[in-house]
Amino acid sequence: MMKAAGPRSEGMLFGRWRAALITGCRLHAGRGRRIFYRDEGSDIVEMALVSSVLFAMLFGLIEVSLALYTFNYVSDAAREATRYASVRGSSCNLLTNCNATAAQIQTYVQNLGYPGMKPANTTVTSTWLSPSAAPVTWSTCGGTCNAPGDAVQVTVTYRFPLGLPFVSKSVLSLHSTSMMVIAN
Repeated sequence: MMKAAGPRSEGMLFGRWRAALITGCRLHAGRGRRIFYRDEGSDIVEMALVSSVLFAMLFGLIEVSLALYTFNYVSDAAREATRYASVRGSSCNLLTNCNATAAQIQTYVQNLGYPGMKPANTTVTSTWLSPSAAPVTWSTCGGTCNAPGDAVQVTVTYRFPLGLPFVSKSVLSLHSTSMMVIAN
């Protein structure tokens, strides 16, 4: 004769389920045993994994933004150096420092004092060019051609220390070139 399930046995079953819901446990029923599993620690592990990826991406974005910020100053330094050399040609008469040389241009760029840039990481290469017949093409002079009508080309290179998370330290070479016709 089978005994009907009474209110006591149903209450025990629902009581365990209710206790599992209240405490945040999972109830695993298997082979006549009911085992409660807690999953509170898994949230911490998931948060640690997700936040490490998120912070790596965030710091990587910040580092790339700093590189773009620095490139803006490198290109401005190339333009400023070209302008400096173009007004200090062989026939300048208003300035005390005429006939700009490559060493003077490098010193000028390193003394510009852009924020966040180290002068020791900056390299400046100056090239003087002379025009040819029409159509005008520019060719490199053997010496320093800084007469009016000639041109000066300045390349500024900056070694940016790139520090990305989970990546070994490396150096990003940022360079910009500017050319201008010598006015004086």
